[in-house]
Amino acid sequence: MLLLASIAPAPAAAQWLTLQTPGIPRTADGKLDVSAPAPRTSDGHPDFSGLWRPGALRGDLPESDKYQDWLVAQADARQRRFTADNPRNLCLPMGPGYHTENTEVGVRRIVQTPTVLAFLFADLKYRQIFMDGRALEDDPLPTWMGYSVGRWDGDTLVVESNGYNNKTWLHRLGVGHTDQLRMTERYTRENFGTIQLQITYDDPGAFDEPLQVSTSLRFIADDEMLEVVCNEASAGTSHYTGDWEDVEADLVEIDPDILARYVGKYRGVYIDSTVTVDVTLEDGKLFLTRRGSKAELIPQGETAFIRGGWAYVFSVNDEGNATAISEVHVSGGWTFERVH
Repeated sequence: MLLLASIAPAPAAAQWLTLQTPGIPRTADGKLDVSAPAPRTSDGHPDFSGLWRPGALRGDLPESDKYQDWLVAQADARQRRFTADNPRNLCLPMGPGYHTENTEVGVRRIVQTPTVLAFLFADLKYRQIFMDGRALEDDPLPTWMGYSVGRWDGDTLVVESNGYNNKTWLHRLGVGHTDQLRMTERYTRENFGTIQLQITYDDPGAFDEPLQVSTSLRFIADDEMLEVVCNEASAGTSHYTGDWEDVEADLVEIDPDILARYVGKYRGVYIDSTVTVDVTLEDGKLFLTRRGSKAELIPQGETAFIRGGWAYVFSVNDEGNATAISEVHVSGGWTFERVH
């Protein structure tokens, strides 16, 4: 079966518990001084080196009115299969999908030199951005990670990419693209702790006009990136994504008056960060928004739902009103209390 796990030798992990990132600004209590000035390299450009975690998305992903009809239908079909064919679930490179993955798989280490930047990802994939003045090829060989060149626009790093195959997704909720995809990224390190990232996705085969997306990257101090190893085998992905064929057959209809009792805002801790999810009711269906990603909660029972391969289970009081929601996936169950 497919295995997705974080693996690290115990002695090394124990050593890292007290490891501090050297050479970074700190506050009086020893924490990272996020607002300190951004560092610079010896040639005067902003230095993006370090370990970074992406944040929530703003803009045209995962929803937009710029998608062509076939793309909307494709994304809907993928969600109905509970994203079982997501490249990540199949142990394949995610290409442009790393930009919108704000889980541990989206963490990246940036290694910067004058002629190339390397992005190293936790799942052992990598991306190269060439800074030696070369141009993009007009007819590149399609690959999983694409081909990228960069240049400086003042203190902003501008990266242009093409050469992607059509097997990767832009977002884990099933938003795809064609091999005509071209991306332009603009990285601006506004202070030591934050990089602002703006992305333009241009794909005339999939979008009526370019998508505009922005996010921020947060510097990770006093920590290390552990391996996230995906091991593919013949038994498939059912333990990770659920046996979606059977789940589709077991779909149930729930009275909208019952669903209305689940609407609200829920908040709790997921791994090492606080997560807020919003549950809304639209046209008799429940939708859940998590870190900017909105998708339908597909009912499996009166309190149990599926969204993009993850299960969500509501806890209710004697009146049937939701008091909490539990997010269930391979890392376990995470309970978010209702706050509104």
